[in-house]
Formats: sequence, C-alpha cells, structure tokens
Amino acid sequence: MDLYSGYINKLIDELASLPGIGNKSAQRLAFHLINMPEAKVQRLANSMVQAKQNVRYCKECFTLTDSEICPICKNEQRDHSTIMVVENTRDLAAYEKTGKYKGVYHVLHGAISPMLGIGPHDIKLKELMERLSGDQEIKEVIIATNSSLEGETTAMYISKLIKPTGIRVTRIASGVPVGGDLEYIDEVTLLRALEGRVDM
Repeated sequence: MDLYSGYINKLIDELASLPGIGNKSAQRLAFHLINMPEAKVQRLANSMVQAKQNVRYCKECFTLTDSEICPICKNEQRDHSTIMVVENTRDLAAYEKTGKYKGVYHVLHGAISPMLGIGPHDIKLKELMERLSGDQEIKEVIIATNSSLEGETTAMYISKLIKPTGIRVTRIASGVPVGGDLEYIDEVTLLRALEGRVDM
C-alpha cells in the first residue's frame, strides 16, 4: 500500500535512485523540497538542468567544466610539465583543497577493473598518451589512483605505457590507506602522500 500520493512517491523514487541516498533520506529530501518556496525549487531545478546541458569534459585534462578548457589548464601559473593522473573529478578536488600541488591533472573517469569489464579503452587512457606524445614539455606523471586493487592495476598499466617515453613516472606514497578513496582523505595525508611519492 502506498503511503503517499503519486507525485510524492515519484519524487521519493527519483531521489532514492541517486547514489548514497537511501529511502529514508529520499523521503526527508522530498518533504523538504515540497515545503520549500516554489521560487527556490525552481532555482534548484534550473541549476540541475543547466549543469546537465552545459557541463562537459575539458579538452586537455578531461575534468568537468562548463568551458572548453578548465580554469586549471588555462592557468599559466601552473606547472604544465607535471601531470597528476586521478580517477575522477572528486579526487582532483581533494588535491586542489591542499593548495600545495601546482601542476595540472588528467582525469581518467574510472579505473581498470577486469571483474567489472572495464578495460583500458573504457577510461581516458588513450587521451593521456596522446597528450604525452603531443607535449614535449612534460617531465613527470604522478599517478594518484586510489589504493584499491583497481587503482593499483591502473597505476601499473599506466606506468608500463609511459616508461618507454622517458617521462618520469611516480606514484603517490602510501600515506593513503589501502582501499581508501582519495576524496574522503584529509588534506595533510594527501599532501604527505604527494611529497613522499616514489618512482615506478
């Protein structure tokens, strides 16, 4: 038996389909939205639609942005000779919060996982290699994938691809706990991991 009317149930179902939102959280959010002033709800809805329509991949690093080139890649003050490879945009944001990394990034949008059927062609690996072959300035690639089995597999694969090019390949140190996702780790630990990186 449905507790609520069709519109409320539909809203709860849609919210519950979002990652990290269970049924109770979805109900709480649904009632919060219903009780909000209509103008605020409209602003929220418009923001979601506009983000969906306008956000795309940066042409250089493949992070999410609403312009052709993201602000980090555009910034001439950044060290464009060092590229940090991360799994997703949230990991990039975690490193940016430290305020200490001055290089640029490359976002893979995933990690190699044979168990899930995700191979090297399913992530932005070809784009990374094209970027490295097209830019003679690049001196170091820092691999900052997660310390999970998939992250380690991806790191080893990238290292084997890059080493023949003569570009230095390093891996963030193990200040990051095994199995830990970068986006949830504090800035000090991330910074120590970056400073203690090792050659691969």
